[in-house]
Formats: sequence, C-alpha cells, structure tokens
Amino acid sequence: MKLWSFVQRLIAAVALLVLSPVLLVLAAWIRIADGPGVLFVQERAGLRGKPFRMLKFRSMVHDSVALSAQLGIGDPYGLVENDPRITRCGRFLRRTSLDELPQLVNVVAGQMLLVGPRPDVLPQVAHYSPLDARRLEVKPGITGWAQVNGRDDIDWPQRFVLDRWYVDNRSPVLDLRILWRTVADLRRGEPPVHVDTMNIARAGSTGPDADTVNLARAVSAEPGGGTVNLSRAASAAPETTAGDTRRAA
Repeated sequence: MKLWSFVQRLIAAVALLVLSPVLLVLAAWIRIADGPGVLFVQERAGLRGKPFRMLKFRSMVHDSVALSAQLGIGDPYGLVENDPRITRCGRFLRRTSLDELPQLVNVVAGQMLLVGPRPDVLPQVAHYSPLDARRLEVKPGITGWAQVNGRDDIDWPQRFVLDRWYVDNRSPVLDLRILWRTVADLRRGEPPVHVDTMNIARAGSTGPDADTVNLARAVSAEPGGGTVNLSRAASAAPETTAGDTRRAA
C-alpha cells in the first residue's frame, strides 16, 4: 500500500498542475462574489488522530458558527434546509464538490489520500468510541467508501460501519472503484439534510474531562507528539475565520 500511497500523491500533484486554471478561476470567483477569505482552513483528525490543517474553498459566511447559534442549530457542524450560512458560490461548489479541490495539496503533503474516510473535526473525534476510532487507522481521503454509498444521505453510525469495512478491505482496486463512482456521482444533486442526532447527543452528554478520556482512546500517541496532539484536540474549537462549518462529508 506504500507504493499505492505514493502513486496517489503523484496523481494529486499532476491534478494540481492540470487543474490550476480551474483553481484560479474558482478562487477569483469566490473573492469577487463573496469577499476576502477564499480558502477555509480547519484542523481535522488525520492518521491515528494526528491533527492537520485541511484546506477547502470557502462555501459559508465568515461568522457561520455564531450564526448557527442565532438560528438555533444544535449542531454547529451540521446543516439545515436552505441553510442561510451558505454563500452564493458555496451552493454551486458544494453541489459539485469543487470546494474539496484544495485538498489535493493535503494529498501531496502526505496528510491525506485521494481515497479514505473523510477527516472529522477534532471536537467530534474527542467523543469517538474505540470502535469508531478504527476509521483513524488509515489516512483520510478526499472521497471514500461512505461518500459513494450515501454521502450526507446516511447518518454517522452508518458511516462508521462503512469506514470500518473500508479499513478492513482497502486495496488499489477498491480505491479505483471508489474514484470512478465519485466522478459518476458528481452529476447528482445534493442529498437531503439529516440532523446529526448522534454527535449532538454525544456533545451534550459529556464534559471536558470525558472528552479528554475519549480522545485518549481515539488518538494514538506518537513519540514526542502524542501529548501535544491530545491537548490540541481536546481544547479545539471550530475555526471561524473562513466560515465553513460543514462536517466531514
């Protein structure tokens, strides 16, 4: 799989070169239509839970976290029907998944792969059970098995099951199949919005001490770095500079 991982990084590098005109056009469109802040940068959980800064094109307003509280949204990482936090550009970017293109940089940097479980936000990783944390055994991907089997149209318990299946069965052939299905699915519209009752319940039933315990289970400590990762993730709050609070999808 090491060779396949290298091949994916090489493909991502070539894709960045080939798609550079598209990336520039999209960046200019976002800047002109929605103002400064073309990119959304947020810490997500990578391999073994190690935090990394994931890149996306911004698709929400800058103050989306504060706005979610005003709208009475219990889950700041979730969506609502006709979500007013999504920008004009954002609706098109999300429907076509073009907002994910900057993650090719994360793949080239070795933080992600083209295919793998979608990287989750750190506060949610803090609530993972040991079984949930199995999705952290591989690098996250731009697309994945759960994405081509429902994307946002399935709830998180189902995603965990699909991600565990992928971890146990991953192969270059399966990854190519997922990539093919991802391209085919781009023609479909956005799925209906589902309320993430599981993560809302988990966040409401545990306090800071429990978060630290759960994160210790989910994040594998690395020599000289585990303590730093634990403290960063346990205390992490959603970044609001770029405004897009969508959960990993």
